[in-house]
Amino acid sequence: MTSSAFLGDDGLAIVMAIINTTPDSFYDKGATAKFDDALARAEKVIAQGARIVDIGGVKAGPGDFVSPAEEIDRVVPLIAAVHERFPGVTISVDTWRSEVADRAIAAGATLVNDTWAGHDHELSAVAGQHRAGYVCSHTGGVIPRTRPYRVHFDDVVQSVIEETTAQAELAVSRGVPEEMIFIDPTHDFGKNTFHGLELLRRIDEIVATGWPVLMALSNKDFVGETLGREVSERVAGTLAATAWSGQHGVAAFRAHEVQETVDVIRMTGAIMGKVAPLDTTRGLA
Repeated sequence: MTSSAFLGDDGLAIVMAIINTTPDSFYDKGATAKFDDALARAEKVIAQGARIVDIGGVKAGPGDFVSPAEEIDRVVPLIAAVHERFPGVTISVDTWRSEVADRAIAAGATLVNDTWAGHDHELSAVAGQHRAGYVCSHTGGVIPRTRPYRVHFDDVVQSVIEETTAQAELAVSRGVPEEMIFIDPTHDFGKNTFHGLELLRRIDEIVATGWPVLMALSNKDFVGETLGREVSERVAGTLAATAWSGQHGVAAFRAHEVQETVDVIRMTGAIMGKVAPLDTTRGLA
């Protein structure tokens, strides 16, 4: 397996905390759109155990147009502030635009989370020029900020493997350090709920590529449709999928609920014998 510069020494998956500087986020409804609120969330999730903070300035789904200049204004000051306060924490910028990534990396980001699968063909080149990391995603060719419509794959897992590993190899050829790459099956992006469940069911095949796998499962529509739950009621389903994926070797999870995700990862790891319990007195004293 490809080694990763982002992972810890305990053999457990790590958590990438979501911080959206958008007024129309699908989950938090703009709770961290303001700078002070976003910085406070960064402090909170880092204290809860997040190893990466993922800062984004544009809602993934349909919504108001956000220019590159406005996106830069939303994310760059926050990245700079988090980098100054927490120099040991990895900062990721969630963007599909190369000009935004360039400014974000200059401000302190060391990972580019490209959730739109290289739509901007220069994005991985910018990451490579700065020797920053890169998240390779899969969308099946969907245009940024659009929803899937009657999507079909002959084999969604094979499509994910082919697209993400090809992006990873391209990124390395452009200067991105091999140990600073994740591949992301990218649930919901260009996929339906049946695709999302199959990606989980066959996650071993994606892990077997050798590239560290990042999963963004948190409160996604495939969880909601599986359980018949609205956005605010999807945490339990998300954590069940997280436990399953952690058991099968996923390296990182992008999450809204950081503390709960950290606990699920550690509990699953303890059941598997990877780590010891943190505080054992019952029946021993």
